[in-house]
Amino acid sequence: MKYYIIAGEASGDLHGSNLIKELLKLDLQATFRAWGGDLMNKAGAEIIKHYRDLAFMGFTEVVMNIKTILKNISFCKQDILAFKPDVIILIDYPGFNLRIAEFAKNNNIKVVYYISPQIWAWKESRITKIKKNVDEMLVILPFEKDFYAKHNMNVHFVGHPLIDAIQKFNENENFKRLNNLNEKPLIALLPGSRKQEIKKILPIMLEAVNEFIEYQLVVAAAPSVEIKFYQEIINNRNVTIIQNDTYNILKNSSAALVTSGTATLETALFGVPQVVCYKGGAISYWLAKKLIRVKYISLVNLIMDKTVVKELIQDDCNPNKISFELHHILFNKDKILELKTQMLKLKELLGGSGASAKAAKLIYNKS
Repeated sequence: MKYYIIAGEASGDLHGSNLIKELLKLDLQATFRAWGGDLMNKAGAEIIKHYRDLAFMGFTEVVMNIKTILKNISFCKQDILAFKPDVIILIDYPGFNLRIAEFAKNNNIKVVYYISPQIWAWKESRITKIKKNVDEMLVILPFEKDFYAKHNMNVHFVGHPLIDAIQKFNENENFKRLNNLNEKPLIALLPGSRKQEIKKILPIMLEAVNEFIEYQLVVAAAPSVEIKFYQEIINNRNVTIIQNDTYNILKNSSAALVTSGTATLETALFGVPQVVCYKGGAISYWLAKKLIRVKYISLVNLIMDKTVVKELIQDDCNPNKISFELHHILFNKDKILELKTQMLKLKELLGGSGASAKAAKLIYNKS
């Protein structure tokens, strides 16, 4: 079969790549055309647009780039018609993908949504378009099935694909030596995958960790952002930048400062104590406060439905508060033990292993 996959950011590229690998086990004749990244390309997809050219974050940036976004949507529609896929698989990225879902439905192309848009957090009205234009919805968070049931829509809970990704990870025992790291313990800095958020949050993180001289500081650089961009922000500080090796960084870290997103869940699944840091533009943040209805911004706290990891948002995301919370998770033994216990409960809630294989089987059998 011919599969057309659209992912608009790094996490979608990861999940899309694992899905492609599982689909190839079921469908030896599969052909993949995709909007994604290097991981999906390596798995076997022809990449038409890279996610680094699609990641517009926040209300202001979307408005400033609206012409580019509309041009991309138009190009995508034309490309779909030329490719003539048997099924379109949409991965999150709702502002773009819901428009494509409507277009595909109007052209009698089957639509599968893998990894639901977070409409439970905001824009719940999007449920109308989803019910009308999406043939199969595959969700990865345990509470999403009940959310959709409330709207009279049956969806498939397949579990979270990060469980599989982390289980398959093989630690490089020479990681520290290969990256010229000494025997000091590490603090990982994960400032996001988009240049806009990195530029805003990384300087704050760096100032917050100034006093932790007994630790080595390592920035987990996004694969789509050039090293020079990080170097200009770090400005000769004693900080190591390591690109495209986040899991080895986390495996060797005592604690982490993490921008909200999938990385908060990855960090938790590695059992690394973390402080979640988020700071957006003033207008975007004001709008978000008006529109977003959930209590937390990190996936860890959302899934657990309580504060497991500390979230420092907007004005609270400052060097003094980050430093205080980092000290708390590094040196408070009771807190560290409590976090480890909560991480085991988190894994149970996520539904165990095999998410990508379950998703592939559903897509293949229903297409």
